Amino acid sequence: MQHISSTSLENLPARISYLSSFLELTTSDGEALLAAKPLVAPLVPAILDAVYKKLLSFDITAQAFVPRNTEYEGEVVKSVQELTIEHPQIALRKDFLKNYLVKLVSTSDLSPESAFWVYLNNVGIMHTGKPGFKHREKRPDLRVEYIHMGALLGYVVDIVVGAVMDMNEIDNVMKSRVIRALNKVVWIQNDLFARHYIGKVEVDAMTPPPEVTEGLAEGAKGSCPFSG
Repeated sequence: MQHISSTSLENLPARISYLSSFLELTTSDGEALLAAKPLVAPLVPAILDAVYKKLLSFDITAQAFVPRNTEYEGEVVKSVQELTIEHPQIALRKDFLKNYLVKLVSTSDLSPESAFWVYLNNVGIMHTGKPGFKHREKRPDLRVEYIHMGALLGYVVDIVVGAVMDMNEIDNVMKSRVIRALNKVVWIQNDLFARHYIGKVEVDAMTPPPEVTEGLAEGAKGSCPFSG
């Protein structure tokens, strides 16, 4: 049995090492994603349009695009109702997502020390509104709640999986490799969102006292894969 200390998971490479081992992420997965890049790249514009149409179809997600973006110097809208997929600020945000999607299928190094994971970890940090990025020092806090980030990841994966399944250029074996590799990487990205939204103090605060857990155990034996 491999020992993993909870404190070691605060270190990014150690965290990635554990997640990669648990999910069985290997160099073969990286090779599958790289092989899919020439096929996925032409689909990126359509994926971007679908994603931003979805984000602008709910006011709770669209409101994140009302404040001025870091690099945007043009005119901003006054309300979510004014936002359209053609708005210049949305176009700038689409560029960020485009770069993100390309990186998902472009890295040749999925090792725990890879700069790829630092990038995905920074994507998690920057959406929490936490300080730490010099380019945002004089900008409004960028805070997008975790529920929306998780929903967005799920939506993007659904689109990409559907596109891969429809590809005639690769056989079913290769489709399976690409989808499984993407799934593993995105679940790690999901964790790299969650770790910054849910701090240790919050986790401790959510932990019920022993008398409550004992009562739950009595009433729900066998319902949890981690229960005794």
